[in-house]
Amino acid sequence: MSMQATGDRLDAAREAAERHAWRDAYEILTALDREGRLDGAGLNLLGAIAWWASQPDESTSARERAFAAYMEEGDRINAALMALLAAFDHQSHLSEAIARGWRARAARILADEPESIAHGYLMVLDGREATGRGDLDAAAELGGRAVDIGSRFGEKDLQAYGLVTRGMALVQRGGHEEGLALLDEATAAAVAGELSPYATGIVYCQTISTCRDLADYRRAGQWTEVAERWCERQAISGFPGVCRVHRAEILALRGEWTDAVEQAQRASEELLAFKALPQAAEGFYALGEIRLRIGDLEGADEAFRRAHDLGRDPQPGRALLYLAQGRADTALTSLKRALAPSGKDHLLRAKMLPALVEIALASGDLETARATAEELSTIAATYGSPALHAAAHCARGVLHIASNEPDEALHELTQARAHWQAVDVPYELARTRMAMAMALRLCGEADEAAIELDAAHSTFARLGAALDAARCEHILEELRRRGTQGERQRRAFMFTDIVGSTELISVIGDEAWGDLVRWHDEALRRLASAHGGEEINHAGDGFFFAFQDVRSAVTAAVGIQRALAAHRRNAGFAPRVRIGLHAAEATRVDESYLGQGVHEAARIGALAGANEIVASADSLDGLALDGLGEPRSVELKGIPGPVEVRTIDWATAEA
Repeated sequence: MSMQATGDRLDAAREAAERHAWRDAYEILTALDREGRLDGAGLNLLGAIAWWASQPDESTSARERAFAAYMEEGDRINAALMALLAAFDHQSHLSEAIARGWRARAARILADEPESIAHGYLMVLDGREATGRGDLDAAAELGGRAVDIGSRFGEKDLQAYGLVTRGMALVQRGGHEEGLALLDEATAAAVAGELSPYATGIVYCQTISTCRDLADYRRAGQWTEVAERWCERQAISGFPGVCRVHRAEILALRGEWTDAVEQAQRASEELLAFKALPQAAEGFYALGEIRLRIGDLEGADEAFRRAHDLGRDPQPGRALLYLAQGRADTALTSLKRALAPSGKDHLLRAKMLPALVEIALASGDLETARATAEELSTIAATYGSPALHAAAHCARGVLHIASNEPDEALHELTQARAHWQAVDVPYELARTRMAMAMALRLCGEADEAAIELDAAHSTFARLGAALDAARCEHILEELRRRGTQGERQRRAFMFTDIVGSTELISVIGDEAWGDLVRWHDEALRRLASAHGGEEINHAGDGFFFAFQDVRSAVTAAVGIQRALAAHRRNAGFAPRVRIGLHAAEATRVDESYLGQGVHEAARIGALAGANEIVASADSLDGLALDGLGEPRSVELKGIPGPVEVRTIDWATAEA
C-alpha cells in the first residue's frame, strides 16, 4: 500500500473521530495497525480512539507502543507524553507500581529536555499524587506551574488540567471560593468547546465531584446536568458512567430515588466494563445509600459489599445499615474505626460525621456525639456551604434533644431547616422536621409536634422512605395515646409530582422556574379545590390531596392533565405532571392522614409517567369511566402482596 493510501485512511479515521464516530475510526486504525502501518503519531491516535470505543486495554497497549515508536523516531517529548498517559491509565486501573514505573520513565526523559508541554503534564500527574497524599500546598503549586506552561505553549488542555489540579487542592485546603472559581474557569472552557473530548470529560467529572464533596449541591446539580448532556452529545462510552454516578447522587439528594437507582446501576455496570474500578465502586456505594433510604436493607448490604470489594470504604453507609438492623454498638465501632486514621481530609470526614452523631446517640454515647458535633461545626465554618451548615445545626440540635434541652434544640433545628430548604433536599429536610417534632414533644407542645411529624411523614411516604415513615407513625401513635387520637376515615387520595424538574431548572433557569412552579401550584390547587379536594401537603414539586370520593378525585385528575395540555398548546409549554389515585381508609391526625392507604397512594403515584394518571383498580370499581387501560399487577415497595392498577386516558375519559 502506498504512503498516499495510508495517509488517506488516517485522514478518514481523523474525520470519523471529529464526528465522534468512535467505532468507525477504531476499525480503520486497527486495520492499519494489523498491517504495521502506524508510526508513533498513528499509535497515539489509536490509543485515544480506543479509549472512546470502550477498548481500555487496546488504548493502553497502543500508548505503550506509541512510546516505543516515538523513542525510535527520536521524538522524546511525545514519547514522554505517551509514558505519562500510560501512567494515568494504569493508575486508573489501580496498577500503582506500573503507573509509577511509567511516570519515572517520563521524568527521566524530560530531565534532559528543554521545558515543554510534557513537563506541564508531568506536573499535573505529580499534583494529583500530591493531593492524594495530602500535600495540598505542593499540589496547588504544581497545578499553577502547569497552567503557566500551558499558557506559554498555547496548550488549552494543559491549562484546564492545571486549573483543576490547583482548584481541587485549594478547595481541600480551605480556600473553597478561589478553588471553585478555578474549577468554573476550566469547565467554562470545556463548555465552549475549547478542549479535546478527553480533557473535557476529565474536567467535568473532577469539577462535579469536588462540588459534591464540598456539599455545594446546587452547583453540583447544575454541572451534573451539563455534563450528562455533553456526554450524550459526544456519543462517549468511557465517561458517561462517571457522570451518571454523580447524577445519581444529585437525583438522590433531590428525592428522585427511582431515577437515581437506575442511573447508579447503569453507571456501575458501565464502569466495570471499562475497568474503571474506583469509579464503579462509587456507583455501587451510591446505590447502597439509596437502597438503605428506601428500606431495602438486603439490597443495600449487597451494594456496599460490592463497593468494598472494589476498594471503596463503604462508610458511613454500612454503619447506618447496622443501625437500621438494630446493631447500634457494631455501627458505632465500625464508623469510629473508619474515622480513626489520621490524615483523612476534612470534607471526607464531614460526610461521615452526621452519621456518627446519630449512631453515638443511639448507643447512648453522648461524649462521642458532642465531640463529633463540634468537629462538624468547625468544618462547616471552614468551608461554608449551606449543606454543611445544615448538617452541623442538625447535629447540635439532636444533641440538645438527647440532653433534654428542647429550646436550644429548636433554635438549632430551625436554622437547619432553613438551610436544607435553600438547597432543595427533601429527605434531609424531613429528617430535620422529625427531630423538631421530638423537641416540641419535650416542650409539651403535642399539636405542634404532630404538625411537624405530619409534614415529615408525607415527604417520607412520597419518597418511599419506609423506615423513616414507620418511625413517624410510631411517634404519632404515641402522641395519639396521649390525647391526640385520630379517627378512621375513607378518602380518595391523590399524589402529584412534576417529572424532570431537575432538567427543567437547568434549561430555563431559577427565575423562570420559580414563575412556572407558582403557576403550576395555583393551577393544581384551583382544580383540586373545585372538586372538593383538600390539600394535605405540598412538598417540593408535588401535592398530596384528599377527596371525599373517587369520582371527584378522578374528575380533578383528568381536569389537571387537560388544563396542562391546554396551557401547553396555548402558551407553548407546561410542566409534565404524574398523578396517582387510591381510595382507602386512613387515620385523621390534625390536618393530615396516616396509614397504609396513604403509603399505597404515594407508591401508586410514583408508578405514573409524565402526563399520566394511574389509579388502583379496586378504587375504580363501580365507577362508569371511559378511557381505562387494562389492569396490570404491580409490586409496591414496602406493601405486602401485588396490587392491580389501571391507567386513565385523560384525553378520552368521561366519568
